[in-house]
Amino acid sequence: MTRTGNDSWDLASSVGATATLVAAARAMASGDPDGLIDDPYAAPLVRAVGIDFFTRMLDGELDLTAFPDATPERAQAMIDSIAARTKFFDDYFAASSAAGVRQVVILASGLDSRAYRLDWPDHTVVYELDQPDVIAFKSRTLAELGAQPAAVRRPIGIDLREDWPAALRAAGFDPGTPTAWVAEGLLIYLPPEAQDGLLDQVTALSAPGSTLATEYVPGIMDFDAEAARERSARMRERGLDLDMSGLVYAGPRSHVMDYLSESGWRVTGSPRSELFQRYGLHMPDNMEPGPLGEIVYVSAARPPARAHSPR
Repeated sequence: MTRTGNDSWDLASSVGATATLVAAARAMASGDPDGLIDDPYAAPLVRAVGIDFFTRMLDGELDLTAFPDATPERAQAMIDSIAARTKFFDDYFAASSAAGVRQVVILASGLDSRAYRLDWPDHTVVYELDQPDVIAFKSRTLAELGAQPAAVRRPIGIDLREDWPAALRAAGFDPGTPTAWVAEGLLIYLPPEAQDGLLDQVTALSAPGSTLATEYVPGIMDFDAEAARERSARMRERGLDLDMSGLVYAGPRSHVMDYLSESGWRVTGSPRSELFQRYGLHMPDNMEPGPLGEIVYVSAARPPARAHSPR
């Protein structure tokens, strides 16, 4: 289904189903005893969503080579890619916490369970923003599982096209306090001008000492929609009706890292290949980066305010 300016979704449809896909990969990565990550909530959340394709993945009833062009080695690399991505953002939050940041905002939080599974310092407040149906589903499902957040969790059901900064402030957010922001797997689902607007809003709400982690996806510039539709058609034959070509906004847009640098952030980027090396993961020879190109994982910081020397 093609995106519109006022579309909405739950975790079984449209953009929401991509969050369920990522959570399914996190669940499989968490099942590896030597794996990078441990997300005990990913599998029960995916099962609660109820998309049969992903449930069969978790039950081992679906051969991962069903994905287009996937050999067993490449199928494992796809799971490892999500593990590396998850580890990158987990490590980012650990570093922010170690630096004393106690205010966290997760934009488009989907099935992210970090408020529950990470080791947060005392007095940390985690704000989660997403579509109202997404927030309600996750909150209800985790409560039914008996899960308790490890930080003060403040979920906010709101579309990011609405006045989410006002909703954030109303929930207790303090723009004068350093904040650790995450926009994971979000920006390609925003029109170019909305991407810039979101980053501008984050900058305006970020006190000195704040941090931000997100991705730069160069392949979105020349995204091959026809090839993506062909891949989606092959996946539909195998039971997954998820057409990425209708969900992302392709074409020219701001370079995320440059845009943040010009807005006063100190920015670093780590390509996926670098994360594989960092975390000791194997990248198959001649493995193509995929339709979105070589994703770069971005971390940024607003320099602390300088103390004024007495005259």
